[in-house]
Amino acid sequence: MLTISPVTFADLGELALLYEELTGIKTDKNLMKNLFKKVAGNANYILVGVKDEKQRLLGSVTGIVCTDLVGKCRPFMVIENVIVGEKSRRQGIGGKLVRYIENCAKERNCSYTMLVSLAKRKEAHAFYESVGYKPGLVQGFKKYL
Repeated sequence: MLTISPVTFADLGELALLYEELTGIKTDKNLMKNLFKKVAGNANYILVGVKDEKQRLLGSVTGIVCTDLVGKCRPFMVIENVIVGEKSRRQGIGGKLVRYIENCAKERNCSYTMLVSLAKRKEAHAFYESVGYKPGLVQGFKKYL
């Protein structure tokens, strides 16, 4: 049976491996552990994972609730670092994660959710479309510093 729950300090080793699979970049685990304390203590960050019956972390997603001063001043959520381990894909895990984080956004009165995905990640784009996200509604820009 799969369960979705907040990522814990004990999960960080497995989370680092998932992030490495997502980005191809080795995670600085010491820095990750230090920053995790800030994230875990901030109500605007929602970091959850899917675990199997053996408590192995199969996937994760982060939702960040952002304050908005436009119109009715409702917050919005940025969805980030959506990852399901390669061996666990095509089992509905990603959809469960996205639905979970969208429900968190609704509970926090967010007016919308948004995410970006690298242009080369065509498989991820197909997944996002399958869970209701539409491509091309906005043009995304990113500048690495």
